Amino acid sequence: MKRVEVIVMGASAGGVSALLSVLALLPREFAVPVICVLHLPDDHDSQLAEVFERKLKRPVREARDKESLEAGMIYFACPGYHLSLEHDCSLSLSQEERVHYSRPSIDILFESAADACGPSLVGVLLTGANEDGARGLARISEYGGLTVVQDPAQAQVAIMPSAALALHRPDHILPLNGIGHLLAKLEKQQC
Repeated sequence: MKRVEVIVMGASAGGVSALLSVLALLPREFAVPVICVLHLPDDHDSQLAEVFERKLKRPVREARDKESLEAGMIYFACPGYHLSLEHDCSLSLSQEERVHYSRPSIDILFESAADACGPSLVGVLLTGANEDGARGLARISEYGGLTVVQDPAQAQVAIMPSAALALHRPDHILPLNGIGHLLAKLEKQQC
């Protein structure tokens, strides 16, 4: 198995606090790029990158079209645009149709990242109020990547993690602190 090269994470309702809980457990020197989709209203600018950077004291930014991934960077999808990962490890923004009423869509990020990274990818699906991300997480598994789902019993809204569990059996079903500790260890070992 390859080393972990990219982590993709998705969340919806309750996702800000869930993502903060997980990402806060990563060590300062953590070098794997993390790409996050959080369902956002697309009628105003997002302050997620600034808020997360301030709280985590780590480099965080909103994804930009055609930029290459940087080690240690945390990226957020911007409102109103789907975010994809290309085979050359660059990011791509688009305004295709909504998926599960959402743009950005977790499925679009997860599926594109699975195609680009295969077994060197880790996909994490957290709390949320629709089924976005379930199909994409199954694709990550199908392509040999590691899949992690927040324990639905501990999610603020269990619909999203439950939908993922209905489609396939992930490698790990964990509470938020377990997810953070798992990701922190993965950088130093084979997946």
